[in-house]
Amino acid sequence: MFFNPKTGTMFYDLAILDSVRLNFSPAGLTFMNITLAIIMFGIALDLKFKQFKHVFTKPKSLIVGVISQFLLLPALTFLLVLLIQPSPAVAFGMILVASCPGGNISNFMSHNAKANTALSISLTAIATTAALFMTPLNFKIWGNLYIKSSPMGRAIEIDAGQMFITVFILLGIPLILGILFSNYFPKITSKIVKPFRIFSFVAFLGFVAAAFASNFDHFLNYIPPIFLIVLIHNALALLTGFSFASIFKRPAADRRAITIETGIQNSGLGLILIFNPKIFPPELELGGMAFIAAWWGVWHILSGLTISSLWARRKIPVEKQI
Repeated sequence: MFFNPKTGTMFYDLAILDSVRLNFSPAGLTFMNITLAIIMFGIALDLKFKQFKHVFTKPKSLIVGVISQFLLLPALTFLLVLLIQPSPAVAFGMILVASCPGGNISNFMSHNAKANTALSISLTAIATTAALFMTPLNFKIWGNLYIKSSPMGRAIEIDAGQMFITVFILLGIPLILGILFSNYFPKITSKIVKPFRIFSFVAFLGFVAAAFASNFDHFLNYIPPIFLIVLIHNALALLTGFSFASIFKRPAADRRAITIETGIQNSGLGLILIFNPKIFPPELELGGMAFIAAWWGVWHILSGLTISSLWARRKIPVEKQI
C-alpha cells in the first residue's frame, strides 16, 4: 500500500525494506570502489584549465549550478521527505543521494544535449571536490533535521570524519592523480581520454547489471514503490536545476548543463558509503537506503539519456553570456 489513511503518510509499508540486505560480495564492493575511482580519474583527464577561462571569468552560471546542486537539492529533498513520509531508511537514502556530487555520466549527457560542456565538466570537478566536505555536511544537517521533524525518524549517528576519509579516497585522490597525469603527460592523455571514458562508462554499466543479477528477486519484489519515489525525486532534481537556471536567465546551453548536473547524482558513491560498516553499521538495518541509491544509479541513466536526446534535436539560440 502506498498511502496510510490513518496516519496520512505515504509508503508506510516500506519499513519492510529496512531488514532486506542486498547481495554485494566483498569482491563486488571492491570492484565498485575501483570502478568509481577509475571514473573519477577519467573525469580529471578532461580537465584542461585553459579551456575554462570563459567559465571562470564569467562565473554566474557556475555559481548557479553549485547552489542548485549543494544547497537547493538537499533542502527540497528534505521537504519532499516530509511530504511523502517514507520509511526512515528510505528517507535517509533520499537525503544521502541528494548530498552526493553530480554523477560521472553527466558530462557525456551534456555533450549529447548540446549543452555547455565546459560548464558541465567544471561543475563536475567543483562538485566532486566540494563533496569532500559538502556530502558529509549536508547528510548530517538534513538527516538531523529529519530526525527532529518527523515522528518516523530515528537517530542515525554517522562518523562524519570517516565519511570524509572515504569520499577523499574514492574521489579526491583519483581526481588529483588525473589532473597531474593530464598536465605532465598531455600527449598520452590526448590518446587515452576517449577510450578511458568509454571504458569507465561500460564498467559502470557492468556493475549495475551485476548488481541487478545478484539481487533480482529483491528488486522484483520492491521496485514498484521505490521506482515511484526515485521518479519523483529525480524529476524534482531536474526541475530544480532547470528552474533555478531559468530564474537567473542563464543561456539555453548553460540551463541544459545545470539541469543535467543537478539531476544526475553520483548514487554509486552513496551506495559505497552505505556499505561502509565504519559509517553505517550493518545492525542499523538500512536496506531502504541501499534500494534508493541502487535504483537511482539505473534511473538517472534512463532519464538523463532521454532528456539529452530530446534536447539534442533542438537548436540552441545564440544568446549573450552575462
